[in-house]
Amino acid sequence: MSDSLPIYIQIHDQIKAKIEKGGWQIGDRLPSERELATQFSVSRMTLRQAIQTLADEGILERKIGSGTYVARQKVQEKMTGTTSFTEIMLSQGREPSSKVVSYFMTAPSSSEMEKLKLAPEEGILRMERIRFADGVPICFEVASIPEHLIKDYSKAEITTSFYKTLEEKGGLKIGGANQTISAMLASEQIAEFLKIKRGDAILRMRQISYLEDGAPFEYVRTQYVGNRFEFYLEK
Repeated sequence: MSDSLPIYIQIHDQIKAKIEKGGWQIGDRLPSERELATQFSVSRMTLRQAIQTLADEGILERKIGSGTYVARQKVQEKMTGTTSFTEIMLSQGREPSSKVVSYFMTAPSSSEMEKLKLAPEEGILRMERIRFADGVPICFEVASIPEHLIKDYSKAEITTSFYKTLEEKGGLKIGGANQTISAMLASEQIAEFLKIKRGDAILRMRQISYLEDGAPFEYVRTQYVGNRFEFYLEK
């Protein structure tokens, strides 16, 4: 286990590995946060961060008043195109903006390595943002991007319009994306970020975006306020 990984990511990787090896089956209830925190010798806050990260990826499911479970596989619906929040907002005549919650280079988690096809020694940028339309919070986003793709760009170029920067400055062509959407309830932290109530409806999207040559360049986990955003499926 790499010492350069944050503790909560190390716990994330261990729990994910145990699930993949059959230690916990689909639908199984995990031990309580207190028990897991003791097992991993960490604070409950650190343990909770690891659990929430796995829930955001759709690996775990948190049920208020019941516990945390290994998530069941959801029925999936294909969507077309690569979703850029900035482009969507501008196309609707709304003013996009964002607030960066965190922005740092780090080693990838096992999920990030898998989704972005990275080697363990490769670094990533992990960025958390609240995205707004006309000043109203629409979603909370966690984006993971291979470090080698963005090392020559400024933070402003990446946070303002990442896709535009890749195309205009990097000379790269954006291809398609794999998107998975499911429903969930807002956690206390997400509710605070998005100015809603804990337990309000959230639409969660996980997206892997690809360059035209098929190389993955971004893995994003986004939570949208259910009554402020809708997806349009084109067949």
